[in-house]
Amino acid sequence: MKLKKFFRVSFGAALLATAFSSASVLAQTSMWKVSKGNDYLYIGGTVHLLPESAFPLPAEFGVAYQATDTLVLEVKMPDPADVAAQTALLQAMAYSDGRSLAKVLSPEVYQQVSNYFAPYGVQLQQLDGYKPGFVALQMLALEMMKAQMAGEGVDSYFDKKAQADGKTLAYLETVESQLNLLAKMGEGYEDAFMKMNLEQVSDFKSYFAAMIAAWRAGDMDALDKLAVEPARELDPVLYQALFVQRNNAWLPQIEKMFGNDSKELVLVGGGHLAGDDSVLALLQQAGYQVQQVR
Repeated sequence: MKLKKFFRVSFGAALLATAFSSASVLAQTSMWKVSKGNDYLYIGGTVHLLPESAFPLPAEFGVAYQATDTLVLEVKMPDPADVAAQTALLQAMAYSDGRSLAKVLSPEVYQQVSNYFAPYGVQLQQLDGYKPGFVALQMLALEMMKAQMAGEGVDSYFDKKAQADGKTLAYLETVESQLNLLAKMGEGYEDAFMKMNLEQVSDFKSYFAAMIAAWRAGDMDALDKLAVEPARELDPVLYQALFVQRNNAWLPQIEKMFGNDSKELVLVGGGHLAGDDSVLALLQQAGYQVQQVR
């Protein structure tokens, strides 16, 4: 596989990685109504990349969309064909200080990563100028394609729909902030980070299928165990950056959506709505009524 093809799939994998959360039909789904008195908004958990078999989406997503006039996403969705966005990703993920993958990884781990890419016809030297986070994104993209699970995500689906319907769009973060987050993944503990990623992709298809099932069913306990808890236990540094810090930064932005003339549908990665540090837990602690839509 050519390196250029890697770069074309990287941005989708990057969006997934920033909130990696990832289809059975039960009585619940990943949609919540958050109320303060008579005022309310909807918050939905998403999966950033989905196989075509996951569509149509749960009906509750469509109901919430129709009941609101503003769609709030984590970040403005980049066009996969946007050369400037791809260039920004590559620049953020490339070393510019003389370091390289071969220098930050031990020979043992470097060989393990090299062995992973070899069956795809990719020599690790082709990625030597890029940071571990970028290499992990390529692994994720490969596993998504191999499992035939790469497709449009919930966010991009509603982004296109909102644009076509003329709805207002708003964002919780900038593209630059997400790229900065991705660029710092694994920094300072590169060996442990790459070994963790190698372990996670070893059974990716069944793992991601379970994530999608938990998301679709609105089973936050299962999603917490699958996505949030492993990050908290195996990589507490990344957990703080991916989940805790971002959830806390989003809370005041969501609170400002109450008391205005708009009705919002907020869509964030499903992992941000699971666990003790979730957006939903923070809203409940702040005194809002949080009710799962059934």
